Amino acid sequence: MPGTWANETSANETSPEKASETSPEKADETSPEKADETSPEKTSTAGTANRTGVRGGPAPCRVVVCRDCCCGSSKVTGVDHAAQTARLRAEVPVRVSECLDVCEQANVIVVQPSAAGRSAGARPVWLGLVNDADATEDIVTWVHAGGPGVAPLPDILDLYTFTPPRRRAGS
Repeated sequence: MPGTWANETSANETSPEKASETSPEKADETSPEKADETSPEKTSTAGTANRTGVRGGPAPCRVVVCRDCCCGSSKVTGVDHAAQTARLRAEVPVRVSECLDVCEQANVIVVQPSAAGRSAGARPVWLGLVNDADATEDIVTWVHAGGPGVAPLPDILDLYTFTPPRRRAGS
């Protein structure tokens, strides 16, 4: 459902039509700000997050977590995928996506800029190989600081960034 945030139901997470709606490239079309500009609050299907975000500040960045064929599966060993997703959901608006077609980078997390970040010209930041709790905490800290276009990307997270194939020059 366009415009829903953290703690979406598993039915929304696995539906093919929902995956296309939550694709990181569609941030402007599916952002809560664009989904319902007249509503003072936007509640998720689980009823736990509102338009002002999980912690009550201005609408923050949204985090897309790939959890399909490779990401979030036993193919990536040594990672508690459920704990990683739960940790992110406890702190920031999260959408779970079907495969983002960059399996060689599993586990993939995409940080979409907030409205302020988009106004500053920021684009989604793709992070791959996010396979440890410290990287997850670094993402949470960066998103709380404002994320893309608002806060500089921490040097440690720069090690995880990559350009997805469909955004490379000549594609």
